[in-house]
Amino acid sequence: MAATTFTVQKQTGASELETTVEQLIIAGWAGRDAGAVEEHIRELEEIGVKRPAHTPTFYRLAPMLLSNAPVMTVTGQEATGEVEAVLIRAGGAFYVGIGSDHTDRKLETLSVTLSKQICAKPVSRDLWPLEEIEDHWDELVLSSTIEVDGKTVSYQEGPLSSLLSPRDLLDRLAQQEIDFADGSAMLCGTVPIKGEIRFAHRMQVRLEDPVLGRALVHEITLAPLPLAD
Repeated sequence: MAATTFTVQKQTGASELETTVEQLIIAGWAGRDAGAVEEHIRELEEIGVKRPAHTPTFYRLAPMLLSNAPVMTVTGQEATGEVEAVLIRAGGAFYVGIGSDHTDRKLETLSVTLSKQICAKPVSRDLWPLEEIEDHWDELVLSSTIEVDGKTVSYQEGPLSSLLSPRDLLDRLAQQEIDFADGSAMLCGTVPIKGEIRFAHRMQVRLEDPVLGRALVHEITLAPLPLAD
């Protein structure tokens, strides 16, 4: 498997990080507030998705799906994104990027795991060291915008305080005997969508740090393939 090169944006400057992702995990239903989790479950139930047996749920996917390419190919127009912080472990240290858990909504009604496996998982090339943001993690803000009919529309926005922290997720992984070793990456949960879940040819995801006055931003263009059937 090919190595991926990231740029670690530290307060003291930037440096390159090359790592090979060998394990990819999606943390589903990762909210701290049971009411908010239930809202998201109902949101997906409306489009035919079965409610999970327990929360959070950890979906194991092919590592090759994680990509910082700006263009993502999908089948048809059923794939929609959800902004998520991405936790990466390399060289014994933890880093945070911004990405999207694109999911095929039609296939999701049959199998959540398969609906996630069929879509690439975009992630930013820039990362922050977790140690620089962990003490004010709850103040960070996730947001996304999509392009609809040529206009940019706010799609999601919410604080990381609404989601389980990286340490909480790592503890729960350990309880399930999942080792988050070097070469592991995990998408750490999302915030509610404004309005209806919908397809967009372009999406921007953002992680804002108001304490240190910086942001991670990644833009994705979707290239839908025509369906033959």
